[in-house]
Amino acid sequence: MSDYHPQDLDRKWQARWAETRAFEVTEDPARPKFYCLEMFAYPSGHAHVGHVRNYIIGDVVARLKRLQGFNVLHPFGWDAFGLPAENAAIKSGIHPEASTLGNIAHMKGQLQRLGISYAWERELATCLPDYYRWNQWLFTRMFERGLAYRRRSTVNWCPVDNTVLANEQVVEGACWRCGTPVEQKDLEQWFFRITAYADDLLTSADALSQWPEKVLTMQRNWIGRSEGARVTFALADRPGGIDVFTTRIDTIYGSTFVLLGPEHPLVAQFADASDDPVRFREQVTRFRGQDRSARISGEVEKEGFFTGQFAVNPFTNERVPVWVANFVLGEYGTGAVMGVPFGDQRDFEFARKYNLPIVAVIRPVEGETPDVDQMTESRPEEGVLVNSGPYNGLSSAEARRRLTSEAEARGIGEGTVQFRLKDWGISRQRYWGTPIPMIHCPSCGVVPVPDDQLPVSLPKVAQFTGRGDSPLASIPEFVNVSCPKCGGAARRETDTMDTFVDSSWYFYRFADAHNDQLPFDPKKVAYWCPVDFYSGGVEHAILHLIYSRFFARVFRDLGMVDHSEPFTHLLTQGMVLKDGAVMSKSKGNVVDPDTMLQKVGADALRLYVMFVAPPEKEVEWTDAGLEGSYRWLARVWRLAEQWRAEIQAGTGTGEPGTEEPIDHAALSADERAIRRKTHDTIRRVTQDIDVRKQMNTAVSAMMELVNDLYAFTDKGTRTAQAPIVVREAIEALIVMVSPFAPHTAEELWARFGHEGGLARAAWPVYDPAIARAEEVVIPVQVNGTVRGRISAAPDASEAELQALALADPSVQTHTQGREVTKVVVAKGRLVSIVAR
Repeated sequence: MSDYHPQDLDRKWQARWAETRAFEVTEDPARPKFYCLEMFAYPSGHAHVGHVRNYIIGDVVARLKRLQGFNVLHPFGWDAFGLPAENAAIKSGIHPEASTLGNIAHMKGQLQRLGISYAWERELATCLPDYYRWNQWLFTRMFERGLAYRRRSTVNWCPVDNTVLANEQVVEGACWRCGTPVEQKDLEQWFFRITAYADDLLTSADALSQWPEKVLTMQRNWIGRSEGARVTFALADRPGGIDVFTTRIDTIYGSTFVLLGPEHPLVAQFADASDDPVRFREQVTRFRGQDRSARISGEVEKEGFFTGQFAVNPFTNERVPVWVANFVLGEYGTGAVMGVPFGDQRDFEFARKYNLPIVAVIRPVEGETPDVDQMTESRPEEGVLVNSGPYNGLSSAEARRRLTSEAEARGIGEGTVQFRLKDWGISRQRYWGTPIPMIHCPSCGVVPVPDDQLPVSLPKVAQFTGRGDSPLASIPEFVNVSCPKCGGAARRETDTMDTFVDSSWYFYRFADAHNDQLPFDPKKVAYWCPVDFYSGGVEHAILHLIYSRFFARVFRDLGMVDHSEPFTHLLTQGMVLKDGAVMSKSKGNVVDPDTMLQKVGADALRLYVMFVAPPEKEVEWTDAGLEGSYRWLARVWRLAEQWRAEIQAGTGTGEPGTEEPIDHAALSADERAIRRKTHDTIRRVTQDIDVRKQMNTAVSAMMELVNDLYAFTDKGTRTAQAPIVVREAIEALIVMVSPFAPHTAEELWARFGHEGGLARAAWPVYDPAIARAEEVVIPVQVNGTVRGRISAAPDASEAELQALALADPSVQTHTQGREVTKVVVAKGRLVSIVAR
């Protein structure tokens, strides 16, 4: 019996897979396809086991589907652009390209040493021109269709470094580099019109039956469809008006003020007209500099100031003051809110703080009109209108209908639908991203770079300071170009694209990774896509997945894909913790997989992270658990080696397929039990991986089988068919364990005489008749307490189970001398007797 040396097996079989191109595939219409994909990696430098858990989940699925006969595409690549590499360049002077490509090389080696079955010939990195060229091509197509456009928008601005900051670079309201309080500044920015698909994205989510409900809920909330009305409040003392959107026009008679977000276009005009423009603008700047997420959620302390302007409530005709409030955002809705403190809690708190009037406009259907002086919170419930002129006595629903009709008839509003989802701002004033392929010409305006001049490649930048304009703007040979239309002097766009653009379509590029004529061949994508199984962190539940769904629709409308949803089955895996915290370099609690590989080999690490918890749950890392996985694999190895000689001697030539068929009726009871356990384990493992995606319980089922095989080996009653029975069990075990521990399984498979490796193997199929237990043990309760257990055939009738239960001596001890008034058989799992 040879010893178990997993590191030797890792090297041997990884070299064999590379040599034989074991995981490379092409389209084959004669075979069913399966596209398995994990969210690709940001090359941060070194992968830790928290990262690789997701990749191993996907590999288990991919290896299962290959064994089931599917043509499996399982690619990998690198989400290689991004702010961290540029920040590192500012600090260390290492060029982002050099650091990124170096990190990719290191992390790729780590993943290869784990034995993950990737089609590496399709590998892509989004920072390379042969990929981001197609970002630019798609941008141009979207620009031509009005889906890419430019408008002014607010950015974070550091007045000391004179540069735009990403949200991640703003720390407690200050610049991450110099600590200066961040200001808000309006710049021309590029946007994708994702709102054109808002309704489609929302309604189609209902059909994503294999997505986690929590992810769908997050997406629905992010899209945020609201039915309501747009109403105009005319300005009282100057031309113009303020448009507001409300879902509760039935409360408009209670609107006693109007609130503007500090970003609203009218704010600048009101500042100019105010008694103290400097003070006015200082307050606006302070509001705009407050934490956006707190402003959105309402967690920020509610503050405001009176603009000196009034509007006119279009239904009461009363003058209402116009205020600027920090909890209203200019880019949400119309950037203005009709203040109804009676029905909205934020408005209520604001009105109480600044002594603004509150008017009760709704009373309960059964009840009195609330006394506003006694109110401690708003009353958002629907009911019957009061203090609402001709609409008094109407229900809220009927009042909304009539008030909306009146607004439309008077030309002061209309019924409309509004989405929380806003167009996607993709401009980044950074270097390490895809250059936006547009040229600004004084004569022709904004002109796309022609397709035959793509890609617009990133120029080399020698020094990164983090100060001033985008690094691209400081390179004259990049900026100064000729207009493609008129040939005159023009200026190249110096913004780069949000890196979410890179990750919003990469799954299509994998289907045709080396196409130099198009982003991909539609025929190849039609074969492989949509992705059948997609896994990644729940932190990507909103932006990445919504943007990917948006891009799928854009490609659909370009005639390049034949579907709308890019991912059929989504799994969001849990984090790996150590010492109670998520693994991260900053916490110093990461576990380097290479260290574990040197200690116990790849298979033990793979098995451990699958066995320790269900995929969607968090995992607390322990070295002891890893060592336990190693010991179990060594146990499987010893079991297989212990039986190998006897199996090959006792099954004819020892070649696979030459053994005699099993005569099940002639087997001993112990041999029948092993066959039953083998087939039941096949059933359980198949169900757990293929359907339930519960890899931990699949491993548990195999551990039970190994325990039973050891027990049979030690003291089981044998017939001449024992080697054949055990061979069936061990070979099924080897195949079932192979998605988790492929190196160990490949070696054992070869040692059992199979040529061509597991690539030629098939997933075992269970026989339901054999898998069914010959007898089941059923507990028997008397008056609610278990008093005995009976053995019966699995298909025994209720009458048979009742008779067996009443005849059991242990049960009779508790029924003797009593009247049995009731016997209930609960689905064959329990017999309950009531005796008085």
